[in-house]
Amino acid sequence: MKKFLAVAAAALFAAAVFAGCSSGKAELALVTDGGTVDDGSVNQGAWSGLVQYAEENGISSKAYEPGEQSTEAYLASIDLAVKNGAEVIACPGATFAQAVVSAQESYPEVKFIAVDCALEAPAQNALGITYAEDQIGFLAGYSAVKEGYRNLGFLGGPLDDAAQKYGYGFIQGAEYAARELSLEPGSVSVCYQYDGGGETASAWYADGVECIFAADTASESAVMQAAETVGSAVIGVDADRSSESETVLTSAVKGFSTSVYDTLADIDSGEFEGGRNVMFDAASNGVGLTIDTAHFKHFTQGDYDAVFTRLQTDADGICSSLVNTATETGRVSDSGIVTTAVVVEEAE
Repeated sequence: MKKFLAVAAAALFAAAVFAGCSSGKAELALVTDGGTVDDGSVNQGAWSGLVQYAEENGISSKAYEPGEQSTEAYLASIDLAVKNGAEVIACPGATFAQAVVSAQESYPEVKFIAVDCALEAPAQNALGITYAEDQIGFLAGYSAVKEGYRNLGFLGGPLDDAAQKYGYGFIQGAEYAARELSLEPGSVSVCYQYDGGGETASAWYADGVECIFAADTASESAVMQAAETVGSAVIGVDADRSSESETVLTSAVKGFSTSVYDTLADIDSGEFEGGRNVMFDAASNGVGLTIDTAHFKHFTQGDYDAVFTRLQTDADGICSSLVNTATETGRVSDSGIVTTAVVVEEAE
């Protein structure tokens, strides 16, 4: 866990100092998903991990910002990076799936790191990196109940595998904490919806929801604004959101920096294994909660370390027993999740 926190802490510094500083030839490159390297999410995290590794090892680095989300724009930037001497190219975001599969064939001498992106039939020079959203959601739900919240909300993004895993993990984490606390059946409620935004959050807060896990970067800001109006809490996602609002209780984060840094180290040491997708989870320090910038009053560092260690070691099957298989409907009632302390209210 210490390494995850160390790399994450260095991420903001690295992105702020090095973004756009490199020019001309560069051995390590990153092509953004159309956004910028200071987007506060996957681009910034991946870029900072790459820059940190480059600086520590005396390697040149450069970021390319295509300006739009399209396979054509990505491939044009990848081509430019290769022409500028790139030997490794990081591609952050799920929208890179098609571009990386195409580029891996066009440039077999270049290694590609697809961050937060599962690749279909990756070649030996490409690696797809995903993250255990179910474990991230688990930590969010667990910490909220341990903190003392009993009326929770989950707002996911579009109905896809990641959104479902976040939500399913959130419910199971809340249930796990409730059982540890010996709470009565039905004592914790979770309002549950995909593609919700600020209006949904406002309505939920008005109805007594105390804390919402905003597991969708597109609607996070709107949820924070709704929380600020009533003084309620938000759990952020992907990266540390504490600087964006005082309402952010904690952030459930993916180790973008860590995974890129570690993969570059594997490439340098000759231990890189392409041709596959790999998931970063608690065991690899690839997921976690922000603690140093959190606003917990009751959930302590010791509480967090204890549950995180159990996730790392799969103590008592805490990880292997998590329900994390997406369903066609996305409904919790169709997932096979069984709860006693937690009552789930699903939006129609």
